Amino acid sequence: MTSTLFTSYQSAVKSRLEEMKRTAEAAIGQLDDAALAWAPEPGSNSIAVIVKHMSGHMISRWTDMFTTDGEKPDRNRDAEFIPEKLDRAALLSRWEHGWGLFLKQIGAIREDQLLAEIRIKGQPITVIEAIEKSLYHYAYHTGQIVYIAKQYRKDQWVSLS
Repeated sequence: MTSTLFTSYQSAVKSRLEEMKRTAEAAIGQLDDAALAWAPEPGSNSIAVIVKHMSGHMISRWTDMFTTDGEKPDRNRDAEFIPEKLDRAALLSRWEHGWGLFLKQIGAIREDQLLAEIRIKGQPITVIEAIEKSLYHYAYHTGQIVYIAKQYRKDQWVSLS
């Protein structure tokens, strides 16, 4: 039997994630295609790079999480930070793939799996710890996306709140 605490937690996590996704998409929606590759200063990341990284992280961490390490051998994390020319459709396709996989996995987790031990980079971690780490990680990058979009738009920025 599933507890009210678990269903409340799962619902809250899913709601926060969906809110993060909508917030980032609202910021991205204010930008033209060229702005997605713009970085506020040399050596900093563009929104396109952050989107690639977030998607790569979600796919690696949440694919086959109970049977494989969360850092998949075919993931090239360093390549996620190399700017590349991607049109909006290709970039958003990556975005949707990562988010879709992660949100589906969050919805599929059972209460008895929250304390199950999984591995990330060979280190043991509980599922609930992995969820919380991901919440932090994606909130951090969502804030970066909003900040970069706001810097780019300047006076034309439309507040998201």
